Amino acid sequence: MSLLSRYQFSVKPQEAILILITMFWGGTFLAVQYAVTMSGPFFFVGLRFATAAAAVALLSLKTLRGLTWLEVKAGVTIGVSIALGYSLQTWGLQFISSSKSAFITAMYVPLVPLLQWLCLGRMPGLMSCVGIALAFFGLILLAGPDGNLLELGEGELITLASAVAIAAEIILIGAWAGKVDVRRVTIIQLATASLVAFAAMGPAGESVPELSPALLMVALGLGIFSAIIQVTMNWAQRSVSPTRATVIYTGEPVWAGIFGRLAGERLPGLALLGAAFIVLGVLVSELKFKQKKGPDAEDACTPQE
Repeated sequence: MSLLSRYQFSVKPQEAILILITMFWGGTFLAVQYAVTMSGPFFFVGLRFATAAAAVALLSLKTLRGLTWLEVKAGVTIGVSIALGYSLQTWGLQFISSSKSAFITAMYVPLVPLLQWLCLGRMPGLMSCVGIALAFFGLILLAGPDGNLLELGEGELITLASAVAIAAEIILIGAWAGKVDVRRVTIIQLATASLVAFAAMGPAGESVPELSPALLMVALGLGIFSAIIQVTMNWAQRSVSPTRATVIYTGEPVWAGIFGRLAGERLPGLALLGAAFIVLGVLVSELKFKQKKGPDAEDACTPQE
């Protein structure tokens, strides 16, 4: 039996949907960068998630009657991490390009298994570790062409902090997935994210901008898309582990780089090589050993997932 015949690639429907979401997710960086030319970061994030919360609530009013304390706790905790992640990311976009923001944001890839181990005591599987290592190396190549990551500027540091918050969000969603109602928790977390962002305007010295049609359109569009993202993540991570979901999400900077290139942001050859390593990391994380049957079964290996 050949070596390749011992392997199989298995992609669940939930994982396929997460991959599709990631593609569209990568395109939001340009939209957000455009929005912060008309609004402060915290107001825009608050408006974006207020719209998202309203969109989900209108479709789920009946389900709110069964709201439990566990769902409130989960929604508020996840919502705070969402507010921190998106607010810091939006703030950072005032100083760096959308492509670089996406690449640095994706540094949450190696942070998830580390935080997962420290906070939840869950060790990632062998193939997931290999996939994460490849993706991490790819991210270094992607960010490298624009400067040395060891000499981060203001925008880079703010964006890197957002990656820590996003890593926490992924882990928290995974911790409560399957224990709560997806729609109820999504409403709570989106509303919490909006309130936290609006509350941060005061300390940040940010005022309410002029509500132009362009700003409202971007906020409405991204708000609805954010609602779709959160509902999908909560639903999909019932059966997709946090580590596996994280590797899938590493496709986000690749798509952001493609959209950035179409908008005039140059993607160098070294960055393209980094993108290839990220894709390879996703594929390796999906690789499983196929157990052989019969007398040669001892030659096969089934690593932990």
